[in-house]
Amino acid sequence: MVIIHRVFRREAAILPRLADAVRTGDTVRAARIADAVREYTGGLHHHHQLEDELIWPKLYQRARLYDDLVERMETQHKLLDGTLTVIGGILPRWEAGAAAHVRAALVEALHDHICVLTEHLDDEEAQILPLIADHLTVDEWDEVGRRGLETIPKSKVMLALGAILEDATPEEQRYFLGKVPAPGRVLWQLVGRRQYRRYVDELRGATS
Repeated sequence: MVIIHRVFRREAAILPRLADAVRTGDTVRAARIADAVREYTGGLHHHHQLEDELIWPKLYQRARLYDDLVERMETQHKLLDGTLTVIGGILPRWEAGAAAHVRAALVEALHDHICVLTEHLDDEEAQILPLIADHLTVDEWDEVGRRGLETIPKSKVMLALGAILEDATPEEQRYFLGKVPAPGRVLWQLVGRRQYRRYVDELRGATS
């Protein structure tokens, strides 16, 4: 989970810089960055759905002394959903004309989101991961990762894998690639690595 959180932390930090760099009136670039924002917000929302479905109910059953921590996580999820709703409401207006004042509102909303996200991820890593280690089985934990991978469209699997591997240590990379079926590992080596690099270069450009 820490490695996945690292992806969300990185992308959340990059997106406001990308948005702020879009020239007023450049609707093509605005649409491109808006798509990246939607990819990020969709991934985060799905990540939280899996936690809501597969983790919190088990902790409520097995770690009753820590109900207040689980409730805190659920409250933070709702706060994060609120920030995502604000961001999602701004994106269509920005795409329509790439106006400077709408861009400024989007950047502010993205920064507001980062504040809530950082608090949540910090709390989850420090306080919830130890509970997960104590109260979920290996199979139950593996199900969370498996369900997450199953929902990624095939056309975006290589990009998702690249996002995970980008800041991973060599040991972490070996671990994640070990979870990928052999044909997928071959595909990553042959085309996925270059595909992800092109995606990053086109999206981030000089801001990466």
